[in-house]
Amino acid sequence: MRVIAGKRKGQALKAVPGNETRPTTDKIKEAIFQSIGPFFDGGHVLDLFAGSGSLGIEALSRGMDQAIFVDKQGKAIHTIKENLKTVKMANQAEVYRADAKRALKAAAKRGLVFDLILLDPPYGKVNLISLIQEIIEYELIRKNGLLYCEHDPRDKLPEETANLTIQKQEVYSSTIAVTIYRFK
Repeated sequence: MRVIAGKRKGQALKAVPGNETRPTTDKIKEAIFQSIGPFFDGGHVLDLFAGSGSLGIEALSRGMDQAIFVDKQGKAIHTIKENLKTVKMANQAEVYRADAKRALKAAAKRGLVFDLILLDPPYGKVNLISLIQEIIEYELIRKNGLLYCEHDPRDKLPEETANLTIQKQEVYSSTIAVTIYRFK
């Protein structure tokens, strides 16, 4: 696993030890960022269910100013912090060990608004539609902001809501699909 492009292109990233996380492959990460960026002119990113932090670090490398990384696993938090030190981006990041719903409430209380929100939860264990509704309800995504959802291809996400429209939807394998929404 590595940073694909930007300021930290080519730098290796560590994976979370064990098999509780499922890292996004470099090939999928590259395809995703080519369609949503490929580069950013500043902004804030929330990497929820961050795992190794690979997606959020990629966004920072491609020009986002600040990132918040959230995961509930201790091993993941340790790995994110190590990876941020490796790529020399710790000063651009906040890292929290928390449940996703608690993290969303905390971000709302702080009045945070993001240009990009990355959702890559454990498949079958999290209700993505409920999380998307909370993000909208808490007004956590900026107008024209992007919401990235990595999910099981069998999961049926809404094609459009009052606030979101699909920018891209792709099935990458029998186990990985990606839906990217743009906030209206």
